[in-house]
Amino acid sequence: MEESRRSEIRLKVNSRRFGGGNIIHPVEVEQSSPTPFPAAVNQSQTPSPFREVKHFKKWLPWLIPTFVIADTVLFIITMYVNDCPKNSVSCIATFLKRLSFQPFKENPLLGPSSETLHKMGALDVSKVVDDHQGWRLITCIWLHGGLFHLLANMLSLLVIGIRLEREFGFIRIGLLYVISGFGGSLLSALFLQSNISVGASGAVFGLLGAMLSELITNWTIYTNKMSALLTLVIIIVINLAVGILPHVDNFAHLGGFFSGFLLGFVFLMRPQFGWVNQRYTPAYSRTGAKPKYKTYQRVLWLLSLILVVAGLIAGLVSLLRGVNLNDHCSWCHYMSCVPTSRWSCDTDPVSCMSVQTGNQYTLTCSDGGKNGTYLLDNPNQSMIRSLCSQLCR
Repeated sequence: MEESRRSEIRLKVNSRRFGGGNIIHPVEVEQSSPTPFPAAVNQSQTPSPFREVKHFKKWLPWLIPTFVIADTVLFIITMYVNDCPKNSVSCIATFLKRLSFQPFKENPLLGPSSETLHKMGALDVSKVVDDHQGWRLITCIWLHGGLFHLLANMLSLLVIGIRLEREFGFIRIGLLYVISGFGGSLLSALFLQSNISVGASGAVFGLLGAMLSELITNWTIYTNKMSALLTLVIIIVINLAVGILPHVDNFAHLGGFFSGFLLGFVFLMRPQFGWVNQRYTPAYSRTGAKPKYKTYQRVLWLLSLILVVAGLIAGLVSLLRGVNLNDHCSWCHYMSCVPTSRWSCDTDPVSCMSVQTGNQYTLTCSDGGKNGTYLLDNPNQSMIRSLCSQLCR
């Protein structure tokens, strides 16, 4: 009987694993039915028997899976438009008919031709600047250069995006994804102006950057903080390191990452743990009033908002004025590709001179003088460009 009279407050905190650490997400309190006390006990002097602090609201993730489906459908449509059997001499996986892939030497990612990607909305700086097709900065993030490219991005998007959408909802994560993708396209366009660019990599890296800033700004609700931070930093470094390989647009990765990192401070800020305890557990209120957000959270929110808005506006204005950042940074191209004895970083578009004799076509690479002769019956321009690309790459 003595134990039943003992007043106590039990704080129950649920936690889950993330990157080697526990994340604590308190949000609301549910008070259970009071424990019955004998009439002789003065209940006015007895606090509520126990309260429970639960996780923040969990959202049903549907937007990220929708993005994955949309990207996959667009890739299939792109391959259908590409129609390799009609526009190329040799195709890979011909049993797919119109959906078969361009020759491996032309597109090692198992995908369409550059011409088809351009037609579908790939990022082309000359079209953005000279023809005012700024929409390409957005459409390019929904296209992919090949099957390998699509699989890598979609798997990463599912792993990273679903966790974030479950925690923060589809509105914030959707905005973060699109704005980060735009930031990645913008930085890519300012550095890589002779090639077309496609892919959701910038947007995916934006989500990865937001995970890092979310950990920093919500520092007080994490346990094993350093373990979670170290794990996340290692993942980011490895992914960015892959970007120095040829045919990978690391500028889109970097632009998306830094955009997402700043947006994470804006969109993903949580109330500090002490404020939640104070609000829902009376015993903690005796320690003094706690603000909802810590000072460092508010400072990071304001600075990040200013930086991301100013950065995107400055980048867009520079692009529309025809600025090439390589002219102002002689070493920056190494951030996207480091040449070695095993590969070259030259990704400039190839061109050929064509000489026809009956049904015999002789193609000569404009940059190296390499030539090849082909027997073709009424080839179209797409077929000639495909052969040129295979010959000169």
